[in-house]
Amino acid sequence: MRTPYNGRGPSARLQEVLAHISHSDPAGVDPSQALSSTMTTTRKLPAFDELPTFKEFTGCAWEVWGKDDQLGTVNLLTPEVVKEASKEIKTGKSIALNWPVNFPNKPVFGRKQPEHEVIYKAEFGAVQDDHLHINTQSGTQWDGLKHFGLLHHSLFYQNTPALSFKTGAISFPDPNNIDPEVIKLGIHNWAQHGICGRGVLLDLVKYYTEKHGKLPYDPFTTHAIPLEDLQAAAKAQGVTFQPADILILRVGFMLRYYGATQEERDGLPDKPETFAGIEQSEDMKRFLWDNHFAAIASDQPSLERWPPPEGVRHLHSTLLGLWGMPIGEFFDLEALAKHCAETGRYTFFFSSWPLNVLGGVASPPNAAAYF
Repeated sequence: MRTPYNGRGPSARLQEVLAHISHSDPAGVDPSQALSSTMTTTRKLPAFDELPTFKEFTGCAWEVWGKDDQLGTVNLLTPEVVKEASKEIKTGKSIALNWPVNFPNKPVFGRKQPEHEVIYKAEFGAVQDDHLHINTQSGTQWDGLKHFGLLHHSLFYQNTPALSFKTGAISFPDPNNIDPEVIKLGIHNWAQHGICGRGVLLDLVKYYTEKHGKLPYDPFTTHAIPLEDLQAAAKAQGVTFQPADILILRVGFMLRYYGATQEERDGLPDKPETFAGIEQSEDMKRFLWDNHFAAIASDQPSLERWPPPEGVRHLHSTLLGLWGMPIGEFFDLEALAKHCAETGRYTFFFSSWPLNVLGGVASPPNAAAYF
């Protein structure tokens, strides 16, 4: 049945979800920092080891937010959490985290090159328009719930069959007549809710450089960042985590890209994709779930080590397909890292408002950090 579209679905559902959200006390979380005053609800979220399995996958969270959920871990970003996170704003300093949509000029993973055309309307004397044609994942991006699922089972988040989605050109001539099945799991859900809360930067480039004198890997090559290094970087920065944090990792792609030759940059799309990223271990999954991060992002083209080891399932399948957790990639973290190092502050208010595309697969994040 088709229903009028009013943009209130996720927010209304959120009030129901609030009845059973609570923080837990996972390893690595300082209880004194936990948001006990802002997540006053009736039960705790299950720990990773309490989540059911699905086929060969551990940690299936399809039942956590309800069978009709389309927000995933963004449910954690309640009004109370956002209000508490706003206390991070002390100086008013703001830093954009978006690479220009023009970059990279030659995208990886076979994606379309960005096209930007400026149109001068001479008949009006001083009027211009422009056309922008991009793949929403060619540069700085959030991977949405329709992007990556359980590959070997042809399923997306909430056990949604891949073949149930409409593909090809999609338009909505009548805003009062939107088929909810056409827009199911679309990026508009996050766009209308917002991805706003406390951001935490783990600057692995700084951590490794101070420890080894240089990065012990090339961000352009396959390399797994182990969990113990995330924890060590957090300890070195004096960072403790809170439920609903937005975890941001500086792994080194942007620094490497700007320091590369033009030949290296232009050659990235022509070779098999190999990139540094976090490991796909069960301990990594347990860490990410039990700390109840609302979202995770990095400066790499792929958040996880790419490609995964042979026989190991993609971490994208767990984060997006089983948890509904936003994955950010190609975030430009250079200015953020510089400011964090200068001030000694690695937590901040984070805001992101993806493009409000009904049924969209992914989006530039329109993200910023506020200190």
